Amino acid sequence: MDSKETIVSGIINLSYIVNAVVFSFLGVLIFWICFRMMDRLTPYLLWKEIIEEHNIALAIIVGAMSLGLCIIIAAAIHG
Repeated sequence: MDSKETIVSGIINLSYIVNAVVFSFLGVLIFWICFRMMDRLTPYLLWKEIIEEHNIALAIIVGAMSLGLCIIIAAAIHG
């Protein structure tokens, strides 16, 4: 075995890549489910209100809520 192969295999571990992909997918899935729940709990459709009605204030609030939700999910997954 070449010394370069040992260094590269020591730096790039396949289990880390698999874990990153799995937890990324899990985080996106949880975010999507939570966003859909937020959309159903509001008295109007968020997407229609933001895109069709051009409600910028609602877009800012939903963006802030999304960032907060992502931070919470990342902290829960990270431990």
